[in-house]
Amino acid sequence: MTDSPQSQRQLALLALGVVFGDIGTSPLYAFRAALAISPAMAQPENVLGALSLVVWALIIVVCIKYVAVVLTADNRGEGGVLALATLVLGGRVARGRVLIGSMGLLGAALFFADGAITPAISVLSAVEGLTVSQPSLDWLVVPLTLVVLLFLFRFQAQGTARIGGLFGPAMLVWFLALALLGLGAIARQPAVLQALYPAHAVGFVLHHGEFSLAVISAIFLAVTGGEALFADLGHFGRRPIRLAWYTLVLPSLLLNYLGQGALVLADPTKAVNPFFLLAPSWGLPVLVLLATAATVIASQAVISGVFSVVHQAVRLSYVPRLEVRHSSAQAYGQVYVPAANTMLGIATIVLVLGFGSSESLAGAYGVAIAIAMAIDTILILMWLAQRQTRANQALMLLMALIFLLDLAFCFCNLLKVPEGGWVPIAVGAALFVTMNTWTRGRVIVAGYIAREHRTVYQLQQLLASANPPLRVPGTAVYLASNREGLPRALWHNVRYNNVLHERVLLVTIETEEVPRVGRDRRMEITEVLPGMTRIVARYGFMESPQINQVLYDADKEGLRFDPAQATFFVGTESVFYGRSTLRAWEKRLFAFLMRNSRRAASFYGVPDTRLVEFGTRLRV
Repeated sequence: MTDSPQSQRQLALLALGVVFGDIGTSPLYAFRAALAISPAMAQPENVLGALSLVVWALIIVVCIKYVAVVLTADNRGEGGVLALATLVLGGRVARGRVLIGSMGLLGAALFFADGAITPAISVLSAVEGLTVSQPSLDWLVVPLTLVVLLFLFRFQAQGTARIGGLFGPAMLVWFLALALLGLGAIARQPAVLQALYPAHAVGFVLHHGEFSLAVISAIFLAVTGGEALFADLGHFGRRPIRLAWYTLVLPSLLLNYLGQGALVLADPTKAVNPFFLLAPSWGLPVLVLLATAATVIASQAVISGVFSVVHQAVRLSYVPRLEVRHSSAQAYGQVYVPAANTMLGIATIVLVLGFGSSESLAGAYGVAIAIAMAIDTILILMWLAQRQTRANQALMLLMALIFLLDLAFCFCNLLKVPEGGWVPIAVGAALFVTMNTWTRGRVIVAGYIAREHRTVYQLQQLLASANPPLRVPGTAVYLASNREGLPRALWHNVRYNNVLHERVLLVTIETEEVPRVGRDRRMEITEVLPGMTRIVARYGFMESPQINQVLYDADKEGLRFDPAQATFFVGTESVFYGRSTLRAWEKRLFAFLMRNSRRAASFYGVPDTRLVEFGTRLRV
């Protein structure tokens, strides 16, 4: 990415359509949810207190925590909880590596769970605007929501760059509309500006006690987009995101929230839906259409973030191999994951049908992401602790205070568990168990494979024996999971078929705990035996290596051969039940994941017409 001011502005515009959709549509439901808790919330002192909580939540959680601090903890340009966890693990960590990895997995699982709720509540909130002036249209809300969501998930295959280019200008109009609607109401009721004074937020909490906990859980809906903002970092970079946030997004959000508060101060009956009632009656249909478009874009922010985190999880072997398509030749971080898109789409539709309204769904929204955002803070504190400077010590103190706020948000949101908050927690727990089971199962499988390890010395002995394998013409390319010794497919070919090709390439593709690996470290080529060469290709967890590209890079390094004449040999594994540390249900789950994981040959793009696979059954 270029650093010219013009390119930064262009990326900032694209970021509006991908990064800020979630937080940009929170005015549709966050303040409304707080006012809906009790009729007493429409009283002037409570309106100012709730507004002050919104203002300072945006400043502390999004401005200070995410935009100012968390975005600096990128893992070579990539964001998200998994990238942050691998960044911490790459530092000076003497103990607790398993715990840090588990926190990364849990944060990712909770973010995935939230990724299904955000599209549902956002689009429902927008379509419900139809009922403000026409209550008789209530029956249309769910069907129209489903149509919009089906369009959104169908459109994902077009790629983030194309979606951002289409949605960016639309979100520019949206944020300008937010600001103008808010400004008009503030001009008519300037007393609302008192909400900028933090004493109103503190006084509200101290005065109302337990009642304020429910309000805080509703206010938290205004900042849930912070995690998606961090997860989408790899799409556009830190500077364009900050540029868009400070120059347009934050001012527009503050003006609109204050405008909603001004409207309720002037007429408490408007608390039923203060966002849509900001608009004049003649402009309401236009605002409903604009809000619907904006909520589609809001959903895109979370969906794009989910794609990025899933891609990281696949490359780090936290989940089974899935198809990942890069949707931009210029930007590595822009990916599309068909399986994740399908699962998210189904989950979102089920939520819409199950809850039926944004007010009902608000009880489920925020619980999972509150815990995920607290995990972000813990990992950031660990990252800062690895860099002991005076400035970082001050940041650690600041983040420790923010962590107390995260805990308050978690506690308040957990109160919503009986109202539907159990849904994202259950989904997140199921995803965490699945990823953890897959990770542990892969360790067991790797142990069995290691016990079958064959060395180059053993092959030398076999070649020097009285009955050596027949050397046949041609080139054989073996995918090897280990850069030491021999792949099982080669050993089986030699032992059972008594055949060894005249030219053999052992290709090992390693995933490092960085997003991308530079060209200077990409390739390592060594001669193992006469006619046998080992290629070790290193890639980051945000890259998707293909075997043809690996061989092309090796050719540029001086390894001359014709890939079109090569035969590819790949080992595959299947499992059956035996003695291991996995429980019975974990064995069944791992076996199911193994059966549905993409084959290594397909994952790395090995041509089917020249592929030979050797299968092995392993006990778990």
